[in-house]
Amino acid sequence: MDGAHSSMSDRAARRRDFVVRSGWGDAEERLLAGDASFRKYFRLTRSTGTAPLTAVVMDAPAPWEDVRPFVRIGKHLLTMKLSAPEIQAIDEANGFLLLEDLGDDTFARVLTRGGDESELYARATDVLAVVHAAPEHGLLPGLGGYEGEALIEAAILLPEWYLAEATGRTTPAEVMESYRAAWRTCLANLPAGPGALLLRDFHKDNLLWLPQRPGVRACGLLDFQDAQRGHPSYDLVSLIEDARRDVSPAVHAACLARYLAATGVDAQDFRTGFALMAAQRHARIIGLFVRLLRRDGKPEYLPYLPRVWRQFERALQHPALEPLRAWTDRHLPPPLRRVAP
Repeated sequence: MDGAHSSMSDRAARRRDFVVRSGWGDAEERLLAGDASFRKYFRLTRSTGTAPLTAVVMDAPAPWEDVRPFVRIGKHLLTMKLSAPEIQAIDEANGFLLLEDLGDDTFARVLTRGGDESELYARATDVLAVVHAAPEHGLLPGLGGYEGEALIEAAILLPEWYLAEATGRTTPAEVMESYRAAWRTCLANLPAGPGALLLRDFHKDNLLWLPQRPGVRACGLLDFQDAQRGHPSYDLVSLIEDARRDVSPAVHAACLARYLAATGVDAQDFRTGFALMAAQRHARIIGLFVRLLRRDGKPEYLPYLPRVWRQFERALQHPALEPLRAWTDRHLPPPLRRVAP
């Protein structure tokens, strides 16, 4: 207990030292949020004669976290004139960043308050069009690929966790391999083309509404440090086929049409890619929610499963996914698509 307390005190002391060195020693600190990783965020507030000044400290302790990808991707997004937080101070060795405070108005909160769904999702779609229109599709040298076998291994959570839960037994190796084989056949239908920068977690909880800013800058960006290279439809899937929120069919269709119009990509090819990325993402999330229940003792995600299953089943109707649809119909017929805790 004393060791843990000492470690926490040491971390707080290091953060305090960083704040002082960054010129914010006179500010009050308040825990803003933690996330699923080891990262924590603190808001600094400095009283002035008029409105208070604020900034945000990202506390990302090594060796569990690395602030460099966030810095690299964030600076890259800023060169595209997008609303990633400006980085005001960096301490890579100790894992601290001082960031511009973009506020608390996530899309999720604004939508809960009755915000205009069409307007918010249109702005977010425009952001993706800007990212994908950048020279070399906005890619950075050495960016990892979320493609091919990496997509399959991420989606293996479906047979590994969900199927095992639904049947009450460990999924046999040959069933796992037939799943991989089905995916390989499906992904062979992915139209060839250059990869795009994927922000990976592009959804209502990681987007901020900044209506005082013009155009695409009205959509603030968070949590992009896991960005990779992949099919440009992936982030649009994340946005309009959200596991935790029903996006209206009209907005879903409008965002697809808006992206196609803005980018000029081949509509049929893009829709094929969209169906493949949707199936991959939904398969992974279906398995992930069961893993969160069984391994991590977190049942709160189970109520979202019916929505994700509906989205997965819709994606499977695309001809490019026939092998995976056949696998799913064989191993997970409709009665097994309802898992109770």
